[in-house]
Amino acid sequence: MNITSGAGNGDDEASSTRDREPGPHDLRGPHDLQQRGTLHRHDRPAWGPSRRPSWRLAGAACGLLSLAGTLSACSSGSSGSSGSSGSSGGSSAASAVAHTAKVPLVVYAAEGYDQAETTAFQQATGIPTELQDHSTGTLLAKIQAEGEHPQWGVFWSDGAESYAALDRQGMLVRGFEPKGTLNALGRAVVPKDKSYVPTGLTIAGAIVYDTRFVTSPPTSWKQLLEPRWRGAVGMNNPAISGPTYPFVAGMMKQLGGVKQGEAYFEALKANGLHVFTTNKVTLNALETGQIKLAIVQNSAGIGFEYHVPTVRVAYPSKVTLLPGVIGIDAKVSPIERAEAERFAQFVYSKKGQQVMLSGDPHGDSLFFPIVVGTSQHKLVPPLASIPAQATNPYHWGPLEGSLNSWFTTNIVE
Repeated sequence: MNITSGAGNGDDEASSTRDREPGPHDLRGPHDLQQRGTLHRHDRPAWGPSRRPSWRLAGAACGLLSLAGTLSACSSGSSGSSGSSGSSGGSSAASAVAHTAKVPLVVYAAEGYDQAETTAFQQATGIPTELQDHSTGTLLAKIQAEGEHPQWGVFWSDGAESYAALDRQGMLVRGFEPKGTLNALGRAVVPKDKSYVPTGLTIAGAIVYDTRFVTSPPTSWKQLLEPRWRGAVGMNNPAISGPTYPFVAGMMKQLGGVKQGEAYFEALKANGLHVFTTNKVTLNALETGQIKLAIVQNSAGIGFEYHVPTVRVAYPSKVTLLPGVIGIDAKVSPIERAEAERFAQFVYSKKGQQVMLSGDPHGDSLFFPIVVGTSQHKLVPPLASIPAQATNPYHWGPLEGSLNSWFTTNIVE
């Protein structure tokens, strides 16, 4: 498998599984608050602009006292500027506060195994962990709404584009990398400034079909425009479903650019494309016969085989790699930053990898490992057999809000 245009921090790009049911204003991408207005009223009380909890303020003060004489280290851990968030001494932050009082680590996550992972981490380290488990779009909207008063320490979801956009805003700790050996695929998706931590790979958009009704699935994306597939294709809305925007970006990349990609999706719409909210809804449409081909994250499709044994997953040329990613809030106290780094390190550990592989056995656990020594599930095909490509998140991340808005206006509505 040839990987092109992997993770980077430049603009040189050639032109969840697990989704919860969102509200009508569930947002996706760092710019969606500006693009689409107010949020669903039921979400607002839980995460509207507010002060950082008192235990966080106490933790920051405790960190400052414990690091007296190293004021510069404290300021780099709490500053939100891009220059100070990129401390190169990531592991030193953990060692500097290793013996100070623990504060709750707040984890925003949209992974099927996130509850199992945070529970295992707390049991292994004694660090109290507070999990906020929602769809990727909801969590990104929360992060943006919190602004200068972030309530999170760790953000973990699928798709590097949103993290690249957050990095551009100086919202992520830079220069940190957990100890561990990554394979070539893993090394290819580590950003140059080490502002986020890849944890595994899936495919952003594969074709799921039922062999009882489809015997010859498409081998190229262009074939979806043929008359035989009129009204038979369904996909998720990228403004809602976390894994779908990287699929859209990947299509635009391989077709030659944004305009060519927009023309393709307009042609797909003219051929009767159905757009649903999430993997669950799209796969339900496949099961009930509303569609014959479902474009969803491949781990969702593989997991669906447990429910419908006649289902299979096809990989037209080319499909787009989708990394699972951890980011650390650049504004947290030194204590919580150290805890966040320990969490990322735990995910890379043998125990953490085992939890990833077992925490969501019919969903997100069906990933391609990037940590050496971790073996994938037997139902997951060899990645070398899949015609895959990588995209540059630093090119496509800043376009996410505008392209999602275009898709909603021109393809969904």
